[in-house]
Amino acid sequence: MTPDRLVLATANPGKIAELRALVEEWGSVETQGLDTLGGVVLPPEGEASYAENAVAKARAVALASGLPALGDDSGLEVDALGGAPGALSARLAATDAERIATLLARLANASDRRARFRCVVAIAWPDGRVETAEGTCAGLIVEAPVGRGGFGYDPIFLADELGHTFAEVTAAEKARVSHRARAVRALGRRLASGGPAALRHPRGTC
Repeated sequence: MTPDRLVLATANPGKIAELRALVEEWGSVETQGLDTLGGVVLPPEGEASYAENAVAKARAVALASGLPALGDDSGLEVDALGGAPGALSARLAATDAERIATLLARLANASDRRARFRCVVAIAWPDGRVETAEGTCAGLIVEAPVGRGGFGYDPIFLADELGHTFAEVTAAEKARVSHRARAVRALGRRLASGGPAALRHPRGTC
């Protein structure tokens, strides 16, 4: 069942904007950010999986707020690096610019630049119910940043379905194919169906 109110369990301004716009596609859902909760601290991200990180964020905020919460975790998986940086994408360096520079340096001599963005979103209720969904977007890593939009690795990720980097296109164009958009839409469909999947992971397993 789709909730009427939802807390976005992220402090990343780029993610907040994307998640809020995507959740609007579910219908009349009121969203609010962490800044409305007065000092709620997100749990540190682990290295095991996107799902564990997304569930941990959503559950922590749901318990703190008494409202359903939506968390996500995503990463860039590069074939030439064996799928790295993956769940460590946001921790590769201190800033977006430094992360991009670090990744490009690691790929300096790589002929294979295939990659994909992967995202897992999780919604948690205060009573312990959790539902997750995943989305991916395939592409390749360009040799230098292109475009001024987006955030994170967007300037160096050229999406197959767009023929441009995520930083070159509008937010609406990115939302048509992005990993986060696909994950949120898949989750919305599950919630709208009201099926048994909405009761998965009652004790936080995944």
